[in-house]
Amino acid sequence: MSPDGTTRLRSVIDDLGLGGVFGNRTDTASSCGCTVTFDDETLVLDATDCDGDLENATACRRTAIEALAERAATRIIVRSNGLERRYADRGVDLLESAGRFISLLGERDERLAAAAARDPIAVASEVRTRAGPIADIGVESGLIAAATGLESDETVLPATVGLTIGQYFVDRTIDDGAHLRDLQSLRTGSEARIYGRPGDVPRYALNAVDTALSDTDRRRLLEGYEAIAEGVVEGDRAPSRAIEYASDGAADPLLTAILTKHTSGYGILEDLFADPRVTDVYVTSPAAANPIRVVVDGESMPTNVQLTPNGARALASRVRRTSGRAFSRASPTVDATASLGDGTGIRVAGVTDPVADGIAFAFREQPADEFTLPALVANGTVPAAVAAFLSVAVERNAATLIAGTRGSGKTTLLGTLLYELAPKTRTVLIEDTPELPVDALQSVGRDVQALRTGTGDGPEISAADALRTALRLGDGALVVGEIRGEEAQVLYEAMRVGANANAVLGTIHGDGADDVYERVVSDLGVEPSSFGATDIVVTVQAYRAPGGRDRRLAKVEEVVGTGDDVRFEPLYELEGDRAVATGRIDRGESRIVNRLAGPTEDYAAVRRAISSRTELLSTLVNDGRTSPQAVATAYTGRGDERGDFSRSDETAHTDRTDEPPAPNQGGEPPATDWGGG
Repeated sequence: MSPDGTTRLRSVIDDLGLGGVFGNRTDTASSCGCTVTFDDETLVLDATDCDGDLENATACRRTAIEALAERAATRIIVRSNGLERRYADRGVDLLESAGRFISLLGERDERLAAAAARDPIAVASEVRTRAGPIADIGVESGLIAAATGLESDETVLPATVGLTIGQYFVDRTIDDGAHLRDLQSLRTGSEARIYGRPGDVPRYALNAVDTALSDTDRRRLLEGYEAIAEGVVEGDRAPSRAIEYASDGAADPLLTAILTKHTSGYGILEDLFADPRVTDVYVTSPAAANPIRVVVDGESMPTNVQLTPNGARALASRVRRTSGRAFSRASPTVDATASLGDGTGIRVAGVTDPVADGIAFAFREQPADEFTLPALVANGTVPAAVAAFLSVAVERNAATLIAGTRGSGKTTLLGTLLYELAPKTRTVLIEDTPELPVDALQSVGRDVQALRTGTGDGPEISAADALRTALRLGDGALVVGEIRGEEAQVLYEAMRVGANANAVLGTIHGDGADDVYERVVSDLGVEPSSFGATDIVVTVQAYRAPGGRDRRLAKVEEVVGTGDDVRFEPLYELEGDRAVATGRIDRGESRIVNRLAGPTEDYAAVRRAISSRTELLSTLVNDGRTSPQAVATAYTGRGDERGDFSRSDETAHTDRTDEPPAPNQGGEPPATDWGGG
């Protein structure tokens, strides 16, 4: 070839970013501007001065192909102006095989070499029809095999995209045959779509607002992030002032919100929990290989979001920082609570090496502190009549267990019942992970002392020791956030001997009283005779409603019998989708109603109290007075006019007999048979 011809070819090749074919990497760098590095099996292109989109940027794609010809990779990451694009699977295979093809081809066919960098699939199609050495190179390089079944670069080079500082990627592809089932705009500015997929579970697709920013806004966001990271801007308003610093003017509220969630918040989780339908978010290990999953109205589905390895580590760091709990190889599990940037409370359960293959989390949104029993009546969770019975029972110191499966609303109901205790009652509350509304109760003047338990990490004490301590912290109600271990035996021994003759409340995993009995007696080692100290078991459940996942009170059962002959009788149970009275109370057969009577009352008086409480709760609901402050105000002075409902050691939990008392004709037993409490 003449010198002039070589010069013209070199010019064309340089225009295409193909200088590297002839060993001229300097020319390639000037054409493309990408810096090439490898991080284990990942090829990383820093495309600061380039577009970085391998689907459309021929020069950048040529740089990637040349690098892959020298060293294999399983994925490609291109960083450009605050965005990260990730390529994997068949797209990387295609670019690798194209690099090998160009390398093996050498100078046999400059046109074909140039075309392989622009359109590997078209070249594979051409080579497939040839015979001879070039066809052999197509096979040897793997280009023909990698391109088989592919139609164009666009079908194999879609990128998952994420914000550099966000440590995540979003997959924007849509499955074949998928149809849009739902669309939701989120308060963070992002958008959530749910796609139905034939023969598969739905997919939750997040269109993160982070990735839709203009180049200018992304630059400002990155400058603001660096200003905080380098300590140029500090303090409570750091994100807002950092954006002001980067913008040389007023802070953009959207940029401030995005910067806040990625510096002091929970990153992309803030967007997922901004969807009011999302109750749970799961990060499965290894996080970089599994999409984040969500539970939407009770339905579990994968999202189009994956964390990077650094993203999982950053999440673990946030959990440690916001919860104050240790989480490392030395303490490879964590159970804690934390708050999102908007104040939403979440419960966090996490595992890491060596008990799991990397970092994994389960996040659950906590019930809001403003829930009260009237609020549960208002939203249909608990019928007014059932709520009234529970209110009277708790106020009069019934030993109550709230049962249900995970996510059924046990803790929510328990929290609302704490407002139903007589206002002057001192309450000692024991929890491993703080979930009950202690601050809200204290804010309306309730005397609540919380004890935090743990599993031996740092200064924490065991649940059993906390319970023994609680019994010495004052006479009053005792609340155990979740009964699940050795504390069960201590609790029931205290109840059996009358060490705490006031209300005892707690939650326990189980579906109905029989299930709870089996768990407490068989699994937790409590004697059957001690279990008899329980007065009522309340079962709540989650269920699928037309509008999505919902919760309801399903059953209230009283404990009857003595010694080893403990059995249960339903007072309220589901009829259709609501719990209704079984008639046991109206027929005068309920033992717990008898024991709830005060020193000067009879069975009929307790029934009248339940009826009166039903009217009060209905009035509060109708008037919209369901907030903690409104409920506390309505309850002021309640109980003062009726005397002491505390049962003595002789009467508490000891008056069950094998046979129920016979009711009289009026449906209520005589005062002489039922008085005395």
